[in-house]
Amino acid sequence: MRAGLVLLSLAYVLSQFFRAFLAVLSGPLALDIGATPDDLALASGLMFVTFAAMQLPVGWALDRVGPRRTAAVLLLLGGGGGAALFALATSPLHINLAMVLIGIGCSPVLMASYYIFARQFSAARFATLAAVMLGVGSFGNLVASYPMAWAAETIGWRAALWGLGGISVAVAFGVLALVRDPEAVKGEARGSLLDLLRMPVIWTILPLMFVAYAPAAGLRGLWAGPYLRDVFGLDTVQVGQATLVMGMAMIAGTFAYGPLDRVFKSRKWVIFTGNVICAAALLTLMFWPDRSLGLSIALLAVIGLAGSTYPVLIAHGRAFFPTHLAGRGVTLLNLFGIGGAGVAQFASGPLFASAATAGALAGYTALFALFAFALVIGLVTYLFSRDSMD
Repeated sequence: MRAGLVLLSLAYVLSQFFRAFLAVLSGPLALDIGATPDDLALASGLMFVTFAAMQLPVGWALDRVGPRRTAAVLLLLGGGGGAALFALATSPLHINLAMVLIGIGCSPVLMASYYIFARQFSAARFATLAAVMLGVGSFGNLVASYPMAWAAETIGWRAALWGLGGISVAVAFGVLALVRDPEAVKGEARGSLLDLLRMPVIWTILPLMFVAYAPAAGLRGLWAGPYLRDVFGLDTVQVGQATLVMGMAMIAGTFAYGPLDRVFKSRKWVIFTGNVICAAALLTLMFWPDRSLGLSIALLAVIGLAGSTYPVLIAHGRAFFPTHLAGRGVTLLNLFGIGGAGVAQFASGPLFASAATAGALAGYTALFALFAFALVIGLVTYLFSRDSMD
């Protein structure tokens, strides 16, 4: 099982990479195939929405087929195939199709490991294990920053994508060989997604789940690159270095949040406080988007650090799910988390294009406002949630 979890963590490194690498390729893709920031926002949104839509069949497959075959097959076809199509792209349409395939390929990876944690480890350890997996996987964020920018400058983005496709295929076969499915749930317990949706306690968590991941995912995954290039004049390598700082902050935040629920004896207030800090950083960027490069990078890092509450949010909801619905439960939460990031990306492209008629700075101000106010609304509904500790 340990070897299998190592392979799943490597697969999740790839998943995190594919969510974030467009930010540093915005310049080369504009030059080579004419992809605009609006095009890349659509491609990023398609990846997230496809990823989210796949959570329903993935949840069913985890409970009925098991994490081994679910993760391996989808990563092989979607991750490997999507990277290959991206490497061959000659238009923004090809990028869109590639990102849809990548969304399919990455959709089961984290949930497969969370399913194993939920089934084979104590509930009290779930948040810490989930945070460790997320933190390790988040190193994909780092690879998608300066190293990807360096690769694009040296060997070219097409060669880099071919290499990533090969790695995806190798990891998929490793998952198939080494991951072990948990034992089947004993007894005749049955249920469906509707049983989860009938639980009122979940509906006070889902709105924040929908908006909490969107700021870090949207900015780190796409908009940080164009923002730093357009407002402060950074080149591709400098953008890679700046986004590396945000990626490191996201990793640090993920690891830090893991044990905090046990330290403070609360999940709700750890999550609430972190997202308040994230909202404050977004509002500061909204009011002072061009004050200084150092301030902007620092605020992006704060958003990455404070906004990394995802694993604790999953643990908050997971505590209310029955064992036989663990797979569908965690994937339901993930659907809202990833789906919210996708919807935000879809909205961000047209919003930026509309606001940027008054200048690029106005476009980025509108983006920061979108993320900030959506997060505030999610926090208001979350105030009515019930805390969960195991």
